[in-house]
Amino acid sequence: MFDVEKIRKDFPILEETVYGKPLVYLDNGATSQRPRQVVEKMNEYYFRYNANVHRGVHYLSNRCTDANEEARETVRQFIGAASEREVIFTRGTTESINLVAYSFGEAFIGAGDEIVVTEMEHHANIVPWQMLCKRKGAVLKVIPFHDNGELATEQLDELLTERVKLVGVAYVSNVLGTVNPVRDIIRRAHAVGAKVLVDGAQAVQHLPIDVQELDCDFFVFSGHKLYGPTGVGVLYGKEALLEQMPPWQGGGEMIKTVRFEKTTYNELPFKFEAGTPDFIGVVGLGEAIRYVDSIGLENIAAYEHDLLHYAMERMREVPGMRFFGEAGDKSSVISFALGDIHHSDTGVLLDKLGIAVRTGQLCAEPTMQHYGVTGMVRASLGMYNTRNEIDALHDGLMKVTEMFGIR
Repeated sequence: MFDVEKIRKDFPILEETVYGKPLVYLDNGATSQRPRQVVEKMNEYYFRYNANVHRGVHYLSNRCTDANEEARETVRQFIGAASEREVIFTRGTTESINLVAYSFGEAFIGAGDEIVVTEMEHHANIVPWQMLCKRKGAVLKVIPFHDNGELATEQLDELLTERVKLVGVAYVSNVLGTVNPVRDIIRRAHAVGAKVLVDGAQAVQHLPIDVQELDCDFFVFSGHKLYGPTGVGVLYGKEALLEQMPPWQGGGEMIKTVRFEKTTYNELPFKFEAGTPDFIGVVGLGEAIRYVDSIGLENIAAYEHDLLHYAMERMREVPGMRFFGEAGDKSSVISFALGDIHHSDTGVLLDKLGIAVRTGQLCAEPTMQHYGVTGMVRASLGMYNTRNEIDALHDGLMKVTEMFGIR
């Protein structure tokens, strides 16, 4: 059902060498690689059909417009949205969250209102809400997490009051790999009248998503973590809610009529898509989703779960190993430290062995503060990684500990 070697052949970069060593790419949480099918599809549109979308009457423009709207339908099916009107193309997760923070904030947030996020959020799901709170006189509250990486959901009843207007929560933590109980959080937030934004940036490539089943009000993700192009992302929002929200950018495409006296806005989803989009990137995103669908997210999830378990067991053999985040429900992210070795030193030495990992604060300073560290090393898995690559990581970590005298 899952042929990893066949999949790897679709990713030419995996055949590269780094410092004379075979590339072991374990930085998928930052950006995944792209299969040749995605790049070829984008090249086809660049070389044969390149023209601005939604505005021309000529063949090329119509061809690109059709391809973009086909991609929107592909996204709709992929996340289970009720309507294409609920699928808005953005530059990525960060822009999607900022759009909601501005537009939802303008419509629904006032002085004294409260917004709730979790302690483990990526900066992109913290800073826009801080900016909104400062602008509107609202209050930001935080759901903490336990040392094992699981949210302290027992504190939700105290935090979720009638003053809370929105909850922002990562489906999967980009540092801890924790799969958060978003269904329970959504249900409890809705019980007090709050809306919920789910950050799906680390989820859509690992887990099947159905936004209607989740009943989230907003769902956001990026193309470049889903084996697609950079600079393209998605905001899903419930149609009735989006209709009440004002545009957050003005310009072409988001208007119906423009007069100096008054401008009227376009219908959904175009009301939130001002200017020329990365229309060929959108085509690439659609192709990436079709590629993932051809393999099956259920198959990917099962394979990655087995690989994650194998990686954790192998890495436990390394002297001085300290894991950050060992939740009962965990996805394909492993953050760790080796004794008192600086995270950057570990990352640089692994790089010399051809192993690409992420180091530093991982865009999650509050998580670093929780554990009292300045940074971590993160190995994040994708569907093309193998047990042999995990063995290479294990051997590389053993060499690092030997160099620093950790036994």
